[in-house]
Amino acid sequence: MELIVIHKSRNSTAGNGNNLLRLAVSSEFIAPVLFDGLSRSLYWGRNNGSAVLAVPEGWGVEHCATSQKVIPYRENVPICDVLRKTRRNLWFVVSNGRFATRINGELLDKVLAGIQADVVVVNVDPELLAFREKVLTTSQSRLVGFRRFYNDLAQPSPIPDDWPHQLFIKADILSKFLVDDALPLAFSEFINNCSSNSLKVRSLNIGGTILDLDTEAGLLGFLATRLNSSAQNHHSMNNKSRGQILNKDSVKISDTARLFGKVLFGQNVSVGPNVIIVGPAIIGNDVKIAQGAVIRTSIIGTGISVPRNQVIQNSVFVNGQQPPKKQTKRAKTSCMPVITNGTTVHKKSCTDNFRTWPRFSYAVCFKRIADIVAAIIVLILFAPILPIIALVIKLTSRGPVFFKDIRQGLHGKTFNCLKFRTMLLGADKIQDKLRMINKVDGPQFKLADDPRINAVGRFLRDTYIDEIPQFLNVLLGQMSIVGPRPSPESENMLCPSWRDARLSVRPGITGLWQVCRTRQPMKDFQEWIHYDTKYVRDLKLRMDLWICWQTTRKLVNNFVSQF
Repeated sequence: MELIVIHKSRNSTAGNGNNLLRLAVSSEFIAPVLFDGLSRSLYWGRNNGSAVLAVPEGWGVEHCATSQKVIPYRENVPICDVLRKTRRNLWFVVSNGRFATRINGELLDKVLAGIQADVVVVNVDPELLAFREKVLTTSQSRLVGFRRFYNDLAQPSPIPDDWPHQLFIKADILSKFLVDDALPLAFSEFINNCSSNSLKVRSLNIGGTILDLDTEAGLLGFLATRLNSSAQNHHSMNNKSRGQILNKDSVKISDTARLFGKVLFGQNVSVGPNVIIVGPAIIGNDVKIAQGAVIRTSIIGTGISVPRNQVIQNSVFVNGQQPPKKQTKRAKTSCMPVITNGTTVHKKSCTDNFRTWPRFSYAVCFKRIADIVAAIIVLILFAPILPIIALVIKLTSRGPVFFKDIRQGLHGKTFNCLKFRTMLLGADKIQDKLRMINKVDGPQFKLADDPRINAVGRFLRDTYIDEIPQFLNVLLGQMSIVGPRPSPESENMLCPSWRDARLSVRPGITGLWQVCRTRQPMKDFQEWIHYDTKYVRDLKLRMDLWICWQTTRKLVNNFVSQF
């Protein structure tokens, strides 16, 4: 049996003199998720969910609807009958509710089985996790050597001054610590009771991960993990939104709003037009989100109104806290003021990952002129054979001649990237079944002998004839002859800084990555990022001409090799 004690905080990490954990505990909507997460095995391998939570009186948990038993305390923590049912010769566990920890259960069992002690004090130390290296140096900072640890470690440590992350007490001696059937609230008093009863106390640090729930980063990380691990009440959104809603009753969402990831909604929530919510996120009861607002990985408590065009990122607003009333315009090509950790970051100090050039520079003006001229020439030259290719595709496989895929272009604007269809119908559905034999790393997908390719698709791909329709995208201003590989939003979401850098220019039919990649195993994604960002950083006419020359040589060689 485990007793999780949420102690009264001695400091203040939130406004109005209240600590952040108290605000979360007193929230009718957040507290059930928090309590359920603390009592689950997600953060500690031994616990099976049978826990009792002790919360200070006056923290407003009376209204909390949770399946866990919650007991209020004033001075000392009362030990209820449920906790007394811990069997003899087992450990009674007291956990510090401020911290969510994950420990290797097998290692902990082994330590507790071999230790000769009545009380074991355990603190979690990430530095003791497996696959860490320790470096030994001299007093002159000269390297002596290093050591790598391949398993999680546990090592003795001094007894701390305050309550540890976990405290293990032999169940048959629990009564010796109680004062009026309650556990002392002060850790120093608890240690004094151990000394007066001649009990053996051992203290150790053990490898594991830890989240401080009294900080915004820790609380958001903990609740995000709880949402991601939940498999209940998932409802898929329409095609415009790729998110999953948990509990969508009485939620009004505009057709133009977009959701990504998992979002937990309360009751009577209104989401306005063009709102973007990126999960994991929690939106409480009676919340109104005005038009154009952006919420990313945040907690919005009950009764809060998010202003029009407001951007909230990695923040917590509960119990009457309101976002700043100052509204910000959502720029198309520059970064927006955001709220990070409750603090507004203004445009002057905000990092803009989009690169810009002067209006009459090569990158903006002359490159576009060259693209138009080159696209017209290529389309005229291939005009006699395009109908023949289209006819062959139509006669050899069922489906349309062209394949249209939604990709992101300049500054993230989406467009239909055109190609001659080289695969069978339903190839995207088959891809999920073939994912395990994918030959490249990262978000890409490539097979040496892809079974989805149709009769003429191999020839069209090897000669790059399938990409000729993309010159129409170039004429429409959606693509360039040379640039980063056009990629969908699902791939660009993996790395925001890299995404914004490569979306500073139009995607290209060919590019630096296409002519320089080595196809080494597990390095293709790294090279993709490296060469795309390098192209944007060093963009100039000389580089474009070199890429076009290398591409032409490759096209000629590939075409000749087909015969």
